Amino acid sequence: MKNIVCFGEVLWDVFPTHKKIGGAPLNVALRLQSLGNNVSIISSIGDDKKGKKIKAYIKEHRVNASNLQVDAALKTGKVKVMLNQKGSASYDIKFPRAWDNIELTDINKALVETADAFVFGSLVARDSTSRHTLYELLKLAKYKIFDVNLREPYYTTDVLNYLMKQANFIKFNDDEIFEIGKKINSKTHSLEQNIKFIAAHTNTKSICVTKGRHGAILYYNDVFYYNSGYQIEVVDTVGAGDSFLASLINKLINENDPQEAIDFACAVGALVAGSEGANPEIKEEDIIKFISPN
Repeated sequence: MKNIVCFGEVLWDVFPTHKKIGGAPLNVALRLQSLGNNVSIISSIGDDKKGKKIKAYIKEHRVNASNLQVDAALKTGKVKVMLNQKGSASYDIKFPRAWDNIELTDINKALVETADAFVFGSLVARDSTSRHTLYELLKLAKYKIFDVNLREPYYTTDVLNYLMKQANFIKFNDDEIFEIGKKINSKTHSLEQNIKFIAAHTNTKSICVTKGRHGAILYYNDVFYYNSGYQIEVVDTVGAGDSFLASLINKLINENDPQEAIDFACAVGALVAGSEGANPEIKEEDIIKFISPN
């Protein structure tokens, strides 16, 4: 069991017909906890019914919510989710919200300093207070995992550059790595060469890129590992990348074989995409059966 801290947005994903609790760092935290880790979330909710429901949900799923701050002025996070005919999502992210105002405290500093891993994304850096808190916590973290999450207009090249250079591990999707590679003057159109370019540019040893239904590629200690994806009927893609990342982290920090790790993570991501919402319950035996049905 590893002690892991996830930092960033907690919110409600509002779909055309229903709403679900989410936010990438919380989705990662919930999946990591379900895989047997000791996970804490650092974030902020509003002093409202929606915030109270999020806190109760986090506690119900055994994630440590003691560092979930309550903001008297700002509302709990909300995202309007639009799904196309293939289940792919686009987002209208409300601003400002409580998670834009996560304050630095001695308690969350101590929590991060003693954790085995610290998971953070780019979206939480969209406003100054949470960005400052993140930058200070990064100074204390032992192993830093950066989940790139590009959402227009909430990022800048300077902030992305800084966060990539702080990280020990970076996760992109294929659109994101090509966009960021272009911004930092990569001249190549090859996915592998872009990965190597960013690894050299940021001095990051581990990079993973998801490719939707086509699986993922992992660059780990100068070696590439591949998974070409699993067939599944997509319901919605919300949270699939988050569960993928959590599953990959869980395997790698527990020193499993990298190929086993990426295979397992792609299977979990596919199973989430084949379910409604970001955090469906998935049992390990179902994952193993999905990977090897015979």
